[in-house]
Amino acid sequence: MPKSDLTRLAARLEEFLGCPHDPAGRMPYARIMELDERESYPYEFVQMLRGWGVPEYALPGEQGGRAGDVEAEFNLVRLIARRDPATATALIITNLAFMPVWIAGTDEQKRRIVEAVKCGHRLSWGLSERAHGSDLLANAMTATKVDGGYLLTGEKWLIGNATWSDGMVVFARTGERGGTGGFSVFVLDKRTAPVGSVQELPGERLHGLRAMDISGLRVEGVFVPEEARLGAEGQGLETALKATQTARAQISSIALSAVDTGLRLTLDFTEGRVILGQAVSDIPYSRRQLTEVFADLLVADAVSLGAVRGLQVTPQQVSVSSSVVKYFVPTLLERTMSQLAVVLGARFFLRAHPHYGVFQKMLRDLLVANFADGNTVVNLRNLGHQLQPLLTTALNADEQLRAEAVGNAAVLYGIDESMPPYRPWLQELFSRGRDDTVLAAPDGVARLRALAQEAKEDDQRDWLVRAADTAEELLGHTTSLAERCERLRAELGRSYGQSAELFDLAKEYCLVHAAAACVLTFVHSHEALDEPLPNAAVLLLQLERLRRHLHPHEAVTDRAVVDEVMRVLRHFHREERLFSHWQFPLAARAVDPDAVRY
Repeated sequence: MPKSDLTRLAARLEEFLGCPHDPAGRMPYARIMELDERESYPYEFVQMLRGWGVPEYALPGEQGGRAGDVEAEFNLVRLIARRDPATATALIITNLAFMPVWIAGTDEQKRRIVEAVKCGHRLSWGLSERAHGSDLLANAMTATKVDGGYLLTGEKWLIGNATWSDGMVVFARTGERGGTGGFSVFVLDKRTAPVGSVQELPGERLHGLRAMDISGLRVEGVFVPEEARLGAEGQGLETALKATQTARAQISSIALSAVDTGLRLTLDFTEGRVILGQAVSDIPYSRRQLTEVFADLLVADAVSLGAVRGLQVTPQQVSVSSSVVKYFVPTLLERTMSQLAVVLGARFFLRAHPHYGVFQKMLRDLLVANFADGNTVVNLRNLGHQLQPLLTTALNADEQLRAEAVGNAAVLYGIDESMPPYRPWLQELFSRGRDDTVLAAPDGVARLRALAQEAKEDDQRDWLVRAADTAEELLGHTTSLAERCERLRAELGRSYGQSAELFDLAKEYCLVHAAAACVLTFVHSHEALDEPLPNAAVLLLQLERLRRHLHPHEAVTDRAVVDEVMRVLRHFHREERLFSHWQFPLAARAVDPDAVRY
């Protein structure tokens, strides 16, 4: 979808929902906080957004949905989640549960389920079990073959919308010995099951997303017909892992939106609060904190841009990009949100504050992005297992391979570039050493230096040169990473794959990938971005924030850079734009000035 079309779509949803601070709006914070306090499922919001058509942007167009590019749904969810991550999560679970259907289902299965979803049918994704967590090969729910179908027996737990849904897509054991070919995926229609055969488990009380239905179900010999199986028998693990890749790439929208709202609320405070004769935003320490948060958001935005577009552009590499974004973005933004809380001060702790009370909800809700659909350990392990071939390719790729990567990167990080259709069945479980973001990074740095030479203003030229130098330093860590990876393999032998040291190397690789994403977004979206982006000072601060993970007390920016970034940030805030490279226009503000000052 062209950038202009996606911007119009986003603006239409924003206008429909209205300002969340307006009690008369369709999705106001006042009602959101009431549901959160009561731990009540947001039926009214979910139904309203279904009526608007949001879920259809994640259903295949060939079978009656509106899905074209994955980033359309991703960004619509961001606009919902900036108001309420619980509603956004509740809404998208049906779409995430549909992914196994999209990946492995027949055309008839897709068409039938798409039509049902459009008519209000709700799905949940029954993957995890109480005793086994993320260890899918240990899952105990069984599907025993009988004439005409299977009998499902077992329990699924901590499942979003398990009680509220009409059906559940379940991952079950079809081979007695289990193993990689011992599982299959089925669609269980709860409405047609015999009375009493499907037992819905009690909902769990949650720290964040308090309004969500997180529960489970238990079945005993429930019959599902042969046509309810998705794909071939034994194909379930592959289908489930591919579906999880998509969820991991998408869920960063929740974290991005929580921090977007947190920063917006904090700016409401710091721009109006005067201490010792100046606004809090103008106090040097507070100003740096605010601009660093903005830089972190744009780092996360760039990493997410590549991961989400990668689902279509480089599906063979999604095992890497989805794990990078799923580990890196929530981990980064949890720290960022805590930094904001320091600036906002005591008000972040007040649940019932008429303006700032929603901050503490965002702080709690953000945490789900870290563990849902694969936690930090799962994603770092996946990266660790692929780290050696990734680093070998990054250092030794030939010219043809790098040229292919550069071509792909121009689409991955060019927000106005058209993409091939989404074909989730083309996703692979291992990237075979390819991460085109890292492979294309040296070309991105060269383009950055060329932009520096073309810059007309001295400060812009200086900031671009410093950004290129900082990026080159960060990307240079691939050599050190490869050397340490080889030493670790030699020292630990078979225990290498489970070592804590390998996890640390995977974390450092994520920093390299993120630095590359920032540079590539700058150079490949340079002509498509709206003022005041792209901005050399913003890029330099983004790269400094990444460098501080390795050198926490060394700066590459100065006060002039921070002042320029603050100018950009104020523009976003005053013009009501999403804190993103997309800069979607938000609903006109309807804020109570007394509540802001209170």
